[in-house]
Order: sequence, then C-alpha cells, then structure tokens
Amino acid sequence: MADRAAAVLTEEISSGRWPVGSKLPTEVALVEQLGVSRTVVREAISMLRNAGLVESRQGSGVFVLKPQTAPLDLSVDESFSPGIKAKVLQIVEVRRAVEAEAAGLAAERADEADLAGIGEALAAIDAAVEAGGDGVDEDLAFHRAIADASGNPVLAETVRYLGEVMRTGIQVTRANEARREDFVEQVRDEHAAIAAAIRARDPRAASEAARTHLVGADRRLQDADDRFWARASDPTA
Repeated sequence: MADRAAAVLTEEISSGRWPVGSKLPTEVALVEQLGVSRTVVREAISMLRNAGLVESRQGSGVFVLKPQTAPLDLSVDESFSPGIKAKVLQIVEVRRAVEAEAAGLAAERADEADLAGIGEALAAIDAAVEAGGDGVDEDLAFHRAIADASGNPVLAETVRYLGEVMRTGIQVTRANEARREDFVEQVRDEHAAIAAAIRARDPRAASEAARTHLVGADRRLQDADDRFWARASDPTA
C-alpha cells in the first residue's frame, strides 16, 4: 500500500500538479485523499524523501524539491508476473553486491554495541515469523544493522534507501521462502552464518556468507513456479 501511495504522490509531482517548492498537503489531507492510514502515508513520504523528490522542514511541512537526476527506478511492477520475476531477480543481484561489502566492513569495524544490535535483529526475525508475521521489516532491520556496523554512513544510507524502495521485492522473496520449511531453515542458517562471521571478525567469511545468502535467494526464486509468480503479481488473489 505504501508503494502504491508513493506512486500516486510521485505522479502528482511529475505531472506538475505539485510544482517545485510547493508544500504537500497535510498528513490528514493525504490520508483522506489516498484512503490509507497515517502509517502508510508516512512510509510513502519517506520513500519520496529517499528518492530526493521532497524534503521535510521542521515545523513547516514537506516540500517538493527540484529534481537533480531522474530517480532510480527500483520499484517492482506488480501488474505483470514475468516483469515482477525479472525485477525481483535483478534486485537480488543489487543486494548481493551491496550487502556483501557491508558485511565485510562490519566484520572489520563493528563494536560491541553493533554486534549486540545485529544479534537482536537476527532474533527478531525468528520472533516475527513464529508470531505469524512475514518478517520483512525484521529482515530489513537485520541488514540495516549490519550496514550501520560497517562504519560507513554512505553505505548505511544506501542500504537503508535500497531497503525502502525494494520493499516489495523483499516481500516477494520472503513469501517465496515461506512456501517450504527447508527454505525457511536455509534462510535462518544463512543469516546466522553472516552474523557469526561478523562476530568472528572475519571480513572474507562475512562477505562470502552474505553473498551465499543472496545466491541462495536467487536459487529459491528460480525454483518458484508460475502459480507463485501469478500470486506475487496480484497480492489480492
């Protein structure tokens, strides 16, 4: 829902209905306009902010920025199942490059607080799944904790940005993994291996563990049948 709300708001900006320098409607007005909750509106605004389309000014509101370059389109088109499959697999390739580097740097630079945060984020994934959730937010938080531990704020912000704009793709990835218990166990083991290598201060092993995790995600997605991708392309089905 946040993806769709962000798409509507982006269209309002790109069409010129909200010109550069203009102030976006209030949160209450956007809730009424979009027919969604305040949480969804806030997530959508966050996506626009990460894409460089708007900025928040304390005490004043949210304002449209002059575009510097065309925003990078990492969203997933849910209207066509072959399209969604190709895009999700491309997202996995991007994650493999970025998150492998983040894990390696985290193994070199993480302090005790960072290690504790990674451990807590890892445990939160299992807790969310056991409670019947999809674990998407917790999965994102785990990888953000690793990126934060890299000691590179630019890399951390990149992982945070990618997580927001690629949320739908990660949802599809986790939905696929939830289909089979062996997939669930593989993902749990892969996450644990990344965390263990970081705790062991082994950059090469940490990078390799992160890369192995994303290679596994690719393999598991390739295993999904057409019925899965049809459901992924139509979440209401």
